[in-house]
Amino acid sequence: MKNSVNRELPDDIMNDLNYKGFESTEIGNPDIQRVAPKVHVTTGNDKVVNSIEDVVKKTVKDGMTISFHHHFRNGDFVFNMVMRAIIDAGIQDLTLAPSSLTGVMNDIVIEAIKAGTITNITSSGMRGSLGDFVSHGGLKNPVIFRSHGNRARAIEHGDIKIDVAFLGVPNADKLGNANGMNGNAVFGSLGYALMDAQYADSVVLLTDNIAEYPNTPASIKQTQVDYVVKVDQVGDPEKIGSGATRFTKDPKELKIAETVNNVIVNSPYFKDGFSFQTGSGGAALAVTRYLRQAMIDNQIKASFALGGITKPTVDLLNEGLVEKVMDVQDFDKGAADSMHTNPNQQEIDASWYADPDNKGAMVDQLDVVILSALEIDTKFNVNVMSGSDGVIRGAIGGHQDAATAKLTIISAPLVRGRIATIVPDVTTVVTPGDSVDVLVTEYGIAINPKRTDLKEALANIPGVPVFDIEELQAMAEKRVGKPEPLQFTDRTVAMIEYRDGSIIDTIKEVKD
Repeated sequence: MKNSVNRELPDDIMNDLNYKGFESTEIGNPDIQRVAPKVHVTTGNDKVVNSIEDVVKKTVKDGMTISFHHHFRNGDFVFNMVMRAIIDAGIQDLTLAPSSLTGVMNDIVIEAIKAGTITNITSSGMRGSLGDFVSHGGLKNPVIFRSHGNRARAIEHGDIKIDVAFLGVPNADKLGNANGMNGNAVFGSLGYALMDAQYADSVVLLTDNIAEYPNTPASIKQTQVDYVVKVDQVGDPEKIGSGATRFTKDPKELKIAETVNNVIVNSPYFKDGFSFQTGSGGAALAVTRYLRQAMIDNQIKASFALGGITKPTVDLLNEGLVEKVMDVQDFDKGAADSMHTNPNQQEIDASWYADPDNKGAMVDQLDVVILSALEIDTKFNVNVMSGSDGVIRGAIGGHQDAATAKLTIISAPLVRGRIATIVPDVTTVVTPGDSVDVLVTEYGIAINPKRTDLKEALANIPGVPVFDIEELQAMAEKRVGKPEPLQFTDRTVAMIEYRDGSIIDTIKEVKD
C-alpha cells in the first residue's frame, strides 16, 4: 500500500501490527479510552533494594517490555548497569522502550541484541554504531520510532505496555519520592520519565542520593514506585549538558539564525504574548540571541517558551522577556538549575507537552517553532532520521509534535559538505510537508505555497531573497551534483510512526 505522502508500506508488517498508513496531519476529536497500570499494593515503610541484580531478579522476566529515560543524555550510567545485570541473568526476548537512545548505550544494546536479550525496540531515535547495526539488519524485528508526544500517546493507549521502568534520578527517599533538581547529577525536568512512572506496572528508581523522607518537591511520587536502588553514581553531570548546546561561531549558521529571526519578526505572529519553541543546536541558540534583541527593540514579551530548555531561554525568563517556561527536558546545567529556583519554570510531562490524543497539549498553543533537518524535499517533507547513506542516525524527538505550530520554520544549510540538504525526495519522511511553512537557508527562504498569507508578509524583507523550493533544490544540486540512488534490500528494519500512530514511512536494510 501507499500512504498520503506516497510512501510504499509493507503489507505484511502493516497487517501483522494492525497499522494504518498516514493520511493527514489533522487528528480530529476522537473519544479515547486510556489504560491503567497494575498496582502492587504496599504499606511498608522502606522500598530500598540492596542491588540492581536483586531488583532485576524480582521484576524482569522473559518477553517483558522495559523502559528507561534519556534525561542524563551522554552522562547516563544507569542504563548500562541495568542492562548488564539483565544480560548476565540470561533473560531473553525483551522489548526495549526508552524515551530515546544515546551514544553511551549503543555497545550494550548491540550486545543484548546478539545475546537474544533484546528482540524489539521502540524509541525516539538512535545514532552511531547502533543505528548502523540496525540499518544493516542486526535486529530481528523492525524498530518502531515514535515522537515524544506519540510515545506518550502510545503508553496511554496501551500500544506500549511497560512491564518494568528503570528510572535514574539524582535523589529519592526510601519510598520513592524523587525529583531531578537536587543531587550530584542534576538534570532538571523529569518530563519523559513521568510517563513511565505513571503507567509502568513496576517502577524502579535508581539513585546515588537517598534523601530524608519525605523528599519534596516530588516529581515522581511514592504512590508510583515499587523499588529504590542505591548505586554509587547515576551519571556524569559534566556530560548531561550536550555538546549541541554550544553557541555557534560559524558564519553560515549565524546567517541562517539572523534570517530565521527576520522571518519571525516580519510574520503576523510576532506580537505581545506570542509563544515559541527553539532547539538546542548552535544555530537555534543564535536565533534565541537575535530574538531577544528583537523583543527588546519592539517592546514585545512572550507568553511562554516550550520544549527542551537551554540557559539562553531561562535568561529570557529572568529578564522578563518570557512570562513562563514550560519544561519537558533540560539541555544544560543552567536550565536545570533554574528549574530549582524559578517558580515560572514549570516541569511538564510528555503528554502535557505533545500528546495528540489529549484534552489540549502545549504544542497546540505554539505560535512559532524553529526546527532543523537532515534533508527537506521539494514537497517540504522533512527527514531527521536517516543520513545520506540511508543509515539511521537521528531522532524524531518532538519534531512532528512541534511542527503543528502556527509558523513552523525549518532552518538548514543548502548543503553540508558535499551533500545536498534540499533534495527532490527525502530518504525518510518523518515530518510531512503539510506541517512546514518556511524553509530558511543561508541563501534565502522558501515558503510553502499553501501559505499565501506568509508570501505576502515575507516578500520584502531586506536582504532575505524568496525562492521557490525547487530553485533552492536546483542550487544545491548544482553545487554538489546528483548523487547515485541509495541501494536497499526489501527487508524493513524500522517503521516511522506519525504522531497519531499511523505509519508515515519505513526504513529498509542498507545493501552492503
